[in-house]
Amino acid sequence: MEVLGQLAGGVAHEFNNLLAVILNYAAFVAEELAAGPVPDREATGRDVAQIQRAAERATALTHQLLAFGRREIIQPTVLDLNDVVRDLERLLAGTIGEDVALSVDPAPDLWPILADAGQFRQILVNLAVNARDAMAGGGTLSIDTANITVDAGSLADAHPPGGRHVRLRVRDTGTGMTPEVLAHVFEPFYTTKTDGTGLGLSTVYGIVTQAGATVSVRSHPGTGTTFTIIVPVTDQVSTTVPESPARRHTPAGETVLIVEDQEALRAVTERIFTRSGYRVLTAVDGRDAVAVSAAHPEEIHLLVSDVVMPGMLGKEAAARIRRDRPGIKVLFMSGYAQPVLAARGRLDADVDLIEKPFTAAAIIEKAGQVLHG
Repeated sequence: MEVLGQLAGGVAHEFNNLLAVILNYAAFVAEELAAGPVPDREATGRDVAQIQRAAERATALTHQLLAFGRREIIQPTVLDLNDVVRDLERLLAGTIGEDVALSVDPAPDLWPILADAGQFRQILVNLAVNARDAMAGGGTLSIDTANITVDAGSLADAHPPGGRHVRLRVRDTGTGMTPEVLAHVFEPFYTTKTDGTGLGLSTVYGIVTQAGATVSVRSHPGTGTTFTIIVPVTDQVSTTVPESPARRHTPAGETVLIVEDQEALRAVTERIFTRSGYRVLTAVDGRDAVAVSAAHPEEIHLLVSDVVMPGMLGKEAAARIRRDRPGIKVLFMSGYAQPVLAARGRLDADVDLIEKPFTAAAIIEKAGQVLHG
């Protein structure tokens, strides 16, 4: 209950700060527009930029909270963890600063794992930032990987299952942690930093746990900190497909059916697709979408549907519409789709999803990808 109270208080504090920025800068913009027919465009632009930055920080905070709660939608692939480390090496070197030496020691012939590469990048960045803050006077950040075979229960502090695993270890030579701090290290909004949110390490814990891996930490004051992540090996074979060049789809008269029970979001999504050149139909919920589809005599090329709606979920509405329109493409949109679209938090292979909140550019690009197959 203490941790839940800490979580609720932290969420309220962070979002209240962001909402205060958004509300007040939106009021400034309204005043500037009401002041005359030609407002100060430069000043208005700066105010709008503040609103956008606050909204982006709120989006990032939401994803961190979902990761902590193991509710993020993940898209795992067969990957070599060494590739993730190597791809991030230059970024990490710039993140930790010139006074901290970076040592990377990838094991040869590392066994493959089934994981979301983007989430493991987030783990490494969070651990690197945490290590940098613990080495204000300089030091060394070491990252190494290894193949290990675990006897069941041999690592009492992590409790990984027996069998073949890949070990990712991140070590620093910083100030270390006292036993009191160490006991709370993965708790949300717990931080010893004056400018920290306290979500970095709790996010790491959530990601690792959702991936079926384990994380342990050893630290003592004055001797630095070591994080050890142990990930089960996969027997799946990589089916990597070369990425095609990015291109934006140019609408050619396609019709889109937008299904969203929140009126304001439905209106803004309709506006996004209309101004991008699509013909747009709208529905207020799943049942209404089935009725709109049945009444429309011409082809509907794309269904863009919310996931969780009262009365009928988006997935059920899509299934019913597909009975009469087997060729229709479907794009789901949701900020929390796990309960109805994914197995164990992993996005099903045949599902296309864009996460809320989205930008106009992001949803139009995703719609083009779905239409192109």
